Amino acid sequence: MSVIRKAKIVDVPVIQKLINTFADRGEMLPRSLNDIYENIRDYSVVDLGGNVVGCCALHISWNDLAEVKALAVCDECQGRGFGKDLVLHCIEEARQLELPKVFTLTYKPVFFEKLGFTRISKDDLPRKIWSECINCPKFPDCGEEALIMDI
Repeated sequence: MSVIRKAKIVDVPVIQKLINTFADRGEMLPRSLNDIYENIRDYSVVDLGGNVVGCCALHISWNDLAEVKALAVCDECQGRGFGKDLVLHCIEEARQLELPKVFTLTYKPVFFEKLGFTRISKDDLPRKIWSECINCPKFPDCGEEALIMDI
């Protein structure tokens, strides 16, 4: 049986391995252990019988905006709805925080469009671009698509 729960400190190495498996393929950006530890409260995980098989983070950007980021589900568990469940969990968390919008930057925009996100220009996300993206080695041509959802 699977459950989505907030991440714990002991989950950090598994979260990093999940994320960096996809980063090694060029499908998402890598995360350091330091970054995950510093932002552990942002993360939720799919716990399947005591094993973490997926993760996703909701990172508050401003008083009206949060980012859904670092979505990863292990290869063996793909196609079981865990990614969708994680994103919906983040959206519900944003709703509880009374945030009006969530966005994502992704290499897989169709997945997020199926969940109700709409493509936008990265130029519409100046706080994000100048606070985090500017430090990325792939900036400004990373190829990620920006999407947003009103909640």
